Amino acid sequence: MIIQDILIPLDGSEHARVAVSYGIYLAKKIKAALTGVHVIDLRLLHGPVFTDVSGSGIPSYEEFIPAIESSLNARAETILQDFRKQCGEGGIHPRTKMITGIIDDAIIGEGQGRCDWILLAQRGEHFHIDGGAILGSTTQSVVRRSGKPVLVTPGKYREIHSMAIAYDGSAPAQKALNLAAELAKLTEWPLTVVIIAPNDKWGAEIAKKAGDYLSPFTIRQTALVLPGNEERELLKFTSEGKADLLVMGAYGHNMLRELVVGSITSLLIRKSAIPVLLTR
Repeated sequence: MIIQDILIPLDGSEHARVAVSYGIYLAKKIKAALTGVHVIDLRLLHGPVFTDVSGSGIPSYEEFIPAIESSLNARAETILQDFRKQCGEGGIHPRTKMITGIIDDAIIGEGQGRCDWILLAQRGEHFHIDGGAILGSTTQSVVRRSGKPVLVTPGKYREIHSMAIAYDGSAPAQKALNLAAELAKLTEWPLTVVIIAPNDKWGAEIAKKAGDYLSPFTIRQTALVLPGNEERELLKFTSEGKADLLVMGAYGHNMLRELVVGSITSLLIRKSAIPVLLTR
Protein backbone atom coordinates (compact mmCIF):
# COMPACT_ATOMS: atom_id res chain seq x y z
CA MET A 1 0.00 0.00 0.00
CA ILE A 2 1.36 3.40 -1.02
CA ILE A 3 0.04 6.53 0.71
CA GLN A 4 1.63 9.55 -0.88
CA ASP A 5 -0.54 12.44 0.28
CA ILE A 6 -2.88 13.07 3.22
CA LEU A 7 -5.41 15.91 2.96
CA ILE A 8 -6.34 17.77 6.17
CA PRO A 9 -9.25 20.26 6.15
CA LEU A 10 -8.49 23.10 8.58
CA ASP A 11 -10.87 25.42 10.43
CA GLY A 12 -8.75 26.88 13.24
CA SER A 13 -10.39 24.83 16.02
CA GLU A 14 -8.50 22.99 18.74
CA HIS A 15 -9.81 19.70 17.37
CA ALA A 16 -8.25 20.60 14.02
CA ARG A 17 -4.89 21.16 15.72
CA VAL A 18 -5.17 17.65 17.18
CA ALA A 19 -5.96 16.35 13.68
CA VAL A 20 -2.80 18.04 12.40
CA SER A 21 -0.78 16.33 15.16
CA TYR A 22 -2.08 12.99 13.93
CA GLY A 23 -1.31 14.01 10.35
CA ILE A 24 2.29 14.86 11.24
CA TYR A 25 2.75 11.57 13.08
CA LEU A 26 1.28 9.53 10.21
CA ALA A 27 3.19 11.44 7.54
CA LYS A 28 6.45 10.57 9.26
CA LYS A 29 5.42 6.99 9.93
CA ILE A 30 4.33 6.15 6.39
CA LYS A 31 6.44 8.75 4.56
CA ALA A 32 3.53 10.70 3.11
CA ALA A 33 3.09 14.37 2.26
CA LEU A 34 0.57 16.60 4.01
CA THR A 35 -1.76 19.06 2.32
CA GLY A 36 -3.76 21.48 4.45
CA VAL A 37 -6.86 23.09 2.96
CA HIS A 38 -9.08 25.79 4.39
CA VAL A 39 -12.52 26.15 2.86
CA ILE A 40 -14.14 29.58 3.03
CA ASP A 41 -17.81 28.69 3.36
CA LEU A 42 -19.63 30.12 0.36
CA ARG A 43 -22.75 30.53 2.49
CA LEU A 44 -21.00 33.16 4.61
CA LEU A 45 -20.50 35.29 1.52
CA HIS A 46 -24.06 34.94 0.29
CA GLY A 47 -25.60 35.92 3.61
CA PRO A 48 -29.26 36.79 4.14
CA VAL A 49 -31.26 38.49 1.43
CA PHE A 50 -32.00 42.09 2.37
CA THR A 51 -34.29 44.56 0.73
CA ASP A 52 -32.22 47.36 -0.79
CA VAL A 53 -32.49 50.13 1.79
CA SER A 54 -29.63 52.25 0.47
CA GLY A 55 -32.06 55.05 -0.28
CA SER A 56 -32.64 55.44 3.44
CA GLY A 57 -28.92 55.92 4.08
CA ILE A 58 -28.28 52.32 5.14
CA PRO A 59 -25.89 50.44 2.82
CA SER A 60 -27.24 47.35 1.06
CA TYR A 61 -25.83 43.94 1.97
CA GLU A 62 -23.87 43.75 -1.30
CA GLU A 63 -21.77 46.72 -0.16
CA PHE A 64 -20.55 44.72 2.83
CA ILE A 65 -19.43 41.69 0.76
CA PRO A 66 -15.88 42.97 -0.03
CA ALA A 67 -15.23 43.62 3.68
CA ILE A 68 -16.61 40.20 4.64
CA GLU A 69 -14.54 38.50 1.96
CA SER A 70 -11.39 40.33 3.04
CA SER A 71 -11.96 39.30 6.67
CA LEU A 72 -12.53 35.65 5.73
CA ASN A 73 -9.42 35.60 3.53
CA ALA A 74 -7.31 37.09 6.34
CA ARG A 75 -8.61 34.51 8.80
CA ALA A 76 -7.95 31.71 6.31
CA GLU A 77 -4.35 32.83 5.84
CA THR A 78 -3.88 32.91 9.63
CA ILE A 79 -5.19 29.35 9.89
CA LEU A 80 -2.89 28.16 7.09
CA GLN A 81 0.11 29.94 8.65
CA ASP A 82 -0.60 28.21 11.96
CA PHE A 83 -0.78 24.88 10.10
CA ARG A 84 2.57 25.52 8.41
CA LYS A 85 4.12 26.45 11.76
CA GLN A 86 2.77 23.35 13.51
CA CYS A 87 4.02 21.14 10.69
CA GLY A 88 7.41 22.87 10.65
CA GLU A 89 7.83 22.24 14.37
CA GLY A 90 7.12 18.58 13.64
CA GLY A 91 9.67 18.43 10.83
CA ILE A 92 7.14 18.38 8.01
CA HIS A 93 6.94 20.80 5.07
CA PRO A 94 3.31 20.77 3.92
CA ARG A 95 1.39 22.13 0.97
CA THR A 96 -1.48 24.54 1.67
CA LYS A 97 -4.52 25.68 -0.24
CA MET A 98 -7.36 28.14 0.31
CA ILE A 99 -10.61 27.60 -1.60
CA THR A 100 -14.16 28.95 -1.51
CA GLY A 101 -17.14 26.63 -1.71
CA ILE A 102 -19.58 24.41 0.17
CA ILE A 103 -17.48 22.67 2.84
CA ASP A 104 -18.19 19.01 2.11
CA ASP A 105 -18.24 19.48 -1.68
CA ALA A 106 -14.92 21.34 -1.54
CA ILE A 107 -13.29 18.66 0.64
CA ILE A 108 -14.53 15.91 -1.67
CA GLY A 109 -13.34 17.80 -4.73
CA GLU A 110 -9.85 18.21 -3.27
CA GLY A 111 -9.86 14.60 -2.13
CA GLN A 112 -10.57 13.34 -5.62
CA GLY A 113 -7.30 14.82 -6.80
CA ARG A 114 -3.87 13.74 -5.65
CA CYS A 115 -4.62 12.73 -2.05
CA ASP A 116 -4.88 9.13 -0.84
CA TRP A 117 -6.49 9.75 2.56
CA ILE A 118 -8.64 12.52 4.02
CA LEU A 119 -8.06 13.32 7.70
CA LEU A 120 -10.95 15.08 9.47
CA ALA A 121 -11.23 16.46 12.99
CA GLN A 122 -14.04 14.96 15.06
CA ARG A 123 -15.47 18.41 15.71
CA GLY A 124 -15.25 21.66 13.78
CA GLU A 125 -15.25 25.30 14.79
CA HIS A 126 -19.05 25.61 14.79
CA PHE A 127 -19.73 22.48 16.87
CA HIS A 128 -21.25 24.45 19.76
CA ILE A 129 -23.53 26.31 17.38
CA ASP A 130 -24.87 23.83 14.85
CA GLY A 131 -23.49 20.41 15.70
CA GLY A 132 -20.15 20.80 13.98
CA ALA A 133 -18.86 22.14 10.71
CA ILE A 134 -17.05 18.86 10.10
CA LEU A 135 -19.04 16.57 12.38
CA GLY A 136 -22.17 14.74 11.33
CA SER A 137 -23.58 15.36 7.88
CA THR A 138 -20.33 16.73 6.43
CA THR A 139 -18.27 13.77 7.62
CA GLN A 140 -20.85 11.27 6.42
CA SER A 141 -21.06 13.04 3.07
CA VAL A 142 -17.27 12.93 2.68
CA VAL A 143 -17.11 9.25 3.69
CA ARG A 144 -19.90 8.27 1.31
CA ARG A 145 -18.87 10.32 -1.69
CA SER A 146 -15.10 10.81 -1.66
CA GLY A 147 -14.10 7.29 -2.61
CA LYS A 148 -11.06 7.64 -0.33
CA PRO A 149 -10.36 6.35 3.20
CA VAL A 150 -11.34 8.98 5.77
CA LEU A 151 -9.62 9.16 9.16
CA VAL A 152 -11.67 10.94 11.85
CA THR A 153 -9.57 12.07 14.82
CA PRO A 154 -10.72 12.60 18.44
CA GLY A 155 -10.27 15.58 20.73
CA LYS A 156 -7.05 14.36 22.37
CA TYR A 157 -3.86 13.17 20.71
CA ARG A 158 -1.84 10.06 21.48
CA GLU A 159 0.66 8.21 19.34
CA ILE A 160 -0.54 5.16 17.44
CA HIS A 161 1.25 1.93 18.38
CA SER A 162 -1.51 -0.62 17.74
CA MET A 163 -4.68 -0.91 15.71
CA ALA A 164 -7.93 -2.83 15.51
CA ILE A 165 -10.57 -3.56 12.91
CA ALA A 166 -14.30 -4.03 13.44
CA TYR A 167 -15.03 -7.12 11.34
CA ASP A 168 -18.22 -9.04 10.53
CA GLY A 169 -17.27 -10.86 7.33
CA SER A 170 -19.32 -8.63 5.03
CA ALA A 171 -17.98 -7.17 1.77
CA PRO A 172 -17.40 -3.68 3.24
CA ALA A 173 -15.69 -5.21 6.27
CA GLN A 174 -13.54 -7.36 3.98
CA LYS A 175 -12.41 -4.24 2.12
CA ALA A 176 -11.59 -2.61 5.47
CA LEU A 177 -9.70 -5.75 6.54
CA ASN A 178 -7.49 -5.48 3.48
CA LEU A 179 -6.76 -1.83 4.27
CA ALA A 180 -6.00 -2.69 7.90
CA ALA A 181 -3.69 -5.55 6.88
CA GLU A 182 -1.78 -3.37 4.42
CA LEU A 183 -1.44 -0.61 7.03
CA ALA A 184 -0.32 -3.04 9.73
CA LYS A 185 2.31 -4.45 7.38
CA LEU A 186 3.53 -0.96 6.47
CA THR A 187 3.70 0.37 10.04
CA GLU A 188 4.40 -2.90 11.92
CA TRP A 189 1.51 -2.13 14.27
CA PRO A 190 -0.12 -5.23 15.79
CA LEU A 191 -3.69 -5.77 14.58
CA THR A 192 -6.67 -6.94 16.65
CA VAL A 193 -9.71 -8.22 14.76
CA VAL A 194 -12.75 -7.28 16.86
CA ILE A 195 -15.84 -9.40 16.22
CA ILE A 196 -19.16 -8.72 17.93
CA ALA A 197 -20.85 -12.11 17.71
CA PRO A 198 -24.46 -13.20 18.40
CA ASN A 199 -23.14 -16.66 19.34
CA ASP A 200 -19.85 -18.53 19.77
CA LYS A 201 -20.17 -20.60 16.57
CA TRP A 202 -20.67 -17.55 14.34
CA GLY A 203 -17.85 -15.72 16.09
CA ALA A 204 -15.46 -18.64 15.55
CA GLU A 205 -16.36 -18.85 11.85
CA ILE A 206 -15.79 -15.14 11.29
CA ALA A 207 -12.54 -15.20 13.26
CA LYS A 208 -11.30 -18.08 11.07
CA LYS A 209 -12.29 -16.21 7.91
CA ALA A 210 -10.31 -13.18 9.06
CA GLY A 211 -7.33 -15.28 10.13
CA ASP A 212 -7.20 -17.12 6.82
CA TYR A 213 -7.25 -13.84 4.92
CA LEU A 214 -4.55 -12.25 7.09
CA SER A 215 -2.14 -15.20 7.16
CA PRO A 216 -0.18 -14.18 3.99
CA PHE A 217 0.52 -10.70 5.39
CA THR A 218 2.96 -11.90 8.08
CA ILE A 219 1.72 -9.36 10.63
CA ARG A 220 1.12 -9.64 14.34
CA GLN A 221 -2.57 -10.37 14.70
CA THR A 222 -5.12 -11.60 17.18
CA ALA A 223 -8.89 -12.03 17.20
CA LEU A 224 -11.19 -10.78 19.95
CA VAL A 225 -14.74 -12.17 19.90
CA LEU A 226 -17.20 -10.26 22.07
CA PRO A 227 -20.90 -10.86 22.77
CA GLY A 228 -23.42 -8.06 23.03
CA ASN A 229 -24.58 -4.97 21.18
CA GLU A 230 -22.25 -3.86 18.38
CA GLU A 231 -22.55 -0.12 19.04
CA ARG A 232 -22.02 -0.47 22.79
CA GLU A 233 -19.16 -2.97 22.56
CA LEU A 234 -17.23 -1.08 19.88
CA LEU A 235 -17.55 2.20 21.75
CA LYS A 236 -16.42 0.47 24.96
CA PHE A 237 -13.46 -1.06 23.12
CA THR A 238 -12.30 2.33 21.84
CA SER A 239 -12.37 3.74 25.40
CA GLU A 240 -10.40 0.94 27.04
CA GLY A 241 -6.99 1.68 25.51
CA LYS A 242 -6.65 -1.71 23.84
CA ALA A 243 -5.84 -0.10 20.47
CA ASP A 244 -4.87 3.37 19.28
CA LEU A 245 -6.69 3.25 15.92
CA LEU A 246 -9.90 1.56 14.74
CA VAL A 247 -10.52 0.62 11.11
CA MET A 248 -14.01 -0.16 9.84
CA GLY A 249 -16.11 -0.35 6.69
CA ALA A 250 -18.45 2.57 7.00
CA TYR A 251 -21.44 1.64 4.86
CA GLY A 252 -22.74 -1.12 2.63
CA HIS A 253 -25.07 -1.50 -0.34
CA ASN A 254 -27.63 -3.56 1.57
CA MET A 255 -30.31 -1.20 2.92
CA LEU A 256 -30.58 -2.90 6.32
CA ARG A 257 -26.81 -2.96 6.74
CA GLU A 258 -26.63 0.67 5.61
CA LEU A 259 -29.06 1.60 8.39
CA VAL A 260 -27.31 -0.41 11.10
CA VAL A 261 -23.70 0.28 10.14
CA GLY A 262 -24.47 3.92 9.37
CA SER A 263 -25.76 4.31 12.92
CA ILE A 264 -22.62 2.69 14.35
CA THR A 265 -20.42 4.86 12.14
CA SER A 266 -22.16 8.04 13.31
CA LEU A 267 -21.82 7.02 16.97
CA LEU A 268 -18.10 6.28 16.67
CA ILE A 269 -17.46 9.50 14.73
CA ARG A 270 -19.03 11.46 17.58
CA LYS A 271 -17.71 9.60 20.60
CA SER A 272 -14.66 7.45 19.83
CA ALA A 273 -11.66 8.21 22.03
CA ILE A 274 -9.30 6.97 19.29
CA PRO A 275 -9.04 7.78 15.57
CA VAL A 276 -11.45 5.88 13.31
CA LEU A 277 -10.33 5.04 9.77
CA LEU A 278 -13.40 4.61 7.58
CA THR A 279 -13.41 2.97 4.18
CA ARG A 280 -16.35 2.86 1.79
